[in-house]
Amino acid sequence: MKRKELIKKITSVGCVLVRHGSRHDLYRNPKTGKKQPVPRHDEIDEKLAKHIIKELA
Repeated sequence: MKRKELIKKITSVGCVLVRHGSRHDLYRNPKTGKKQPVPRHDEIDEKLAKHIIKELA
């Protein structure tokens, strides 16, 4: 999955960017309080993308 697609999906759920890192960005869902790092690669493995979406939703 492209990184841009993943970012669109998690921000549409209400997640916000907490901070930029050198290799990962940290996103948080204000409703649940859960945080999840998102790699800064152009392509993200499908299993990892599904895990990130599941944790933040």
